[in-house]
Amino acid sequence: MTGAKRKKKSMLWSKMHTPQCEDIIQWCRRRLPILDWAPHYNLKENLLPDTVSGIMLAVQQVTQGLAFAVLSSVHPVFGLYGSLFPAIIYAIFGMGRHVATGTFALTSLISANAVERIVPQNMQNLTTQSNTSVLGLSDFEMQRIRVAAAVSFLGGVIQVAMFVLQLGSATFVVTEPVISAMTTGAATHVVTSQVKYLLGMKMPYISGPLGFFYIYAYVFENIKSVRLEALLLSLLSIVVLVLVKELNEQFKRKIKVVLPVDLVLIIAASFACYCTNMENTYGLEVVGHIPQGIPSPRAPPMNILSAVITEAFGVALVGYVASLALAQGSAKKFKYSIDDNQELLAHGLSNIVSSFFFCIPSAAAMGRTAGLYSTGAKTQVACLISCIFILIVIYAIGPLLYWLPMCVLASIIVVGLKGMLIQFRDLKKYWNVHKIDWGIWVSTYVFTICFAANVGLLFGVVCTIAVVIGRFPRTMTVSIKNMKEMEFKVKTEMDSETLQQVKIISINNPLVFLNAKKFYTDLMNIIQKENACNQPLDDISKCEQNTLLNSLSNGNCNEETSQSCPNEKCSLILDCSGFTFFDYSGVSMLVEVYMDCKGRSVDVLLAHCTASLIKAMTYYGNLDSEKPIFFESVSAAISHIHSNKASYKLLFDNLDLPTMPLL
Repeated sequence: MTGAKRKKKSMLWSKMHTPQCEDIIQWCRRRLPILDWAPHYNLKENLLPDTVSGIMLAVQQVTQGLAFAVLSSVHPVFGLYGSLFPAIIYAIFGMGRHVATGTFALTSLISANAVERIVPQNMQNLTTQSNTSVLGLSDFEMQRIRVAAAVSFLGGVIQVAMFVLQLGSATFVVTEPVISAMTTGAATHVVTSQVKYLLGMKMPYISGPLGFFYIYAYVFENIKSVRLEALLLSLLSIVVLVLVKELNEQFKRKIKVVLPVDLVLIIAASFACYCTNMENTYGLEVVGHIPQGIPSPRAPPMNILSAVITEAFGVALVGYVASLALAQGSAKKFKYSIDDNQELLAHGLSNIVSSFFFCIPSAAAMGRTAGLYSTGAKTQVACLISCIFILIVIYAIGPLLYWLPMCVLASIIVVGLKGMLIQFRDLKKYWNVHKIDWGIWVSTYVFTICFAANVGLLFGVVCTIAVVIGRFPRTMTVSIKNMKEMEFKVKTEMDSETLQQVKIISINNPLVFLNAKKFYTDLMNIIQKENACNQPLDDISKCEQNTLLNSLSNGNCNEETSQSCPNEKCSLILDCSGFTFFDYSGVSMLVEVYMDCKGRSVDVLLAHCTASLIKAMTYYGNLDSEKPIFFESVSAAISHIHSNKASYKLLFDNLDLPTMPLL
């Protein structure tokens, strides 16, 4: 008997733990998204726009790669490698269709701290000047890139460890105001780091707390050393870049292909510098020798990992947060979903694998992602096509960039950061929507300026959590009771053939960044639960029950249902009487629910709204001014629906948002 039991247990154990073929396929599709979208790629519809976008992206990748490599205190050629390998790895493992991974200003600035600390500039005279090492570069340059590669490797390991621990979903504590302030402050740091090239000055590397102010103090103390030629060329480059890009933006609907002004400027400036010998005549600093080819892979130095752990954490957190924000924005814009944890794996592997090919830390950049938007990219194929052109530059065109002036390259960096710098305009929005978020934005920006991007990010998260913890105890007594869901079904027969379903949901807790996503999830769960509990008896009832769920779900609408009930209308009433306070993320989620429902012909009405909520929602989103949205009470909203002469079925659910843990 005992042997039979053991045999039975062993059989059950083998069935439970033996992976099936379907399980392996599903796991591969989940962890290798390219296996999911590549077989369904539409060559006829997507190849042309992806090719055009890939060419334009390659121009951005090359220029930003050269510039951000210099920003990272390494030789410019390593920026070309950093624009190639991370893009390939992310296309395989990443889920963002419009996310262009490569060199990134913020991660380059962070890694530069480690490079300048471990291999300072004064060591250049102590190292051998022979060009017998990799790519014919000096030992000093190779020591510097090994430090940057070590930062990239350890940063990627941290991101993969976060993936294993499933910490991707923990990024909800990083709110939009914190990300906006951190990236704006970091962009200000990047612009400051380019001042020496814009002015043609020789300046020692300055970093650390208040380093931002020390740089400008040094500039004003040595203002006489500014090279007028470099300053004029920088101003001319900035004016041309801004003017042409604004014209491209204005006439992008009338012209099929925008002018690659970055590429044109690089060619023109390099040719002019070569013809006039500006390097020797005017003393302008140029990019210099760009070696051809890709070196053999080599492991980053493991003996210095402990020395770069601070910068590695900064690269892992800042790079991931900025990249995830862009991925979520593109997913929201083009109606697809991404997995936060899978993005951790994709960026972690991008940094780890690329570190073996002498790459600086990588992440997604706002300018490149916006470029993919404007050029009409459809899939990740655009990034892969850009890699082909980057390879052409590495193997053929790279040496021709020798004469490119550094002031022109710095101008391209500054103009490329325009998208981050104009986030100052968000201050007005935050002030009108939620003044506490305005204060968090300002304080996070100040901390980023005074210290660093990772310090500002940490400060912003701590402040956000502290504000929520400080406000929640005052509202716990309001939402402490757990009310059961109540249902009221009212059926009225009218002469109209229109069938209308109304669902009323009561919000009994504050709506802030901690529970904004959960609010949407719970709202959908209540709808699904109601539909599951009330099975229809005929086709009309079935159509009635499934309409609101199909309209609000993230997936595609059911075509059969839509066709079978063409005159069907739906309404959703949100009772905000228990909505004690909110923040910017809560308002954003409410507006998102309203806009999604509006796009699916579902009317959303809000009852018992405070004046501050009405003002915030009106300012934040482009709400429909023709139809009334806000009502004094639920009965007033129902009367409005009833006045449209449609029969309705009224369901009242009490939605208790989850009480937030005191972190």
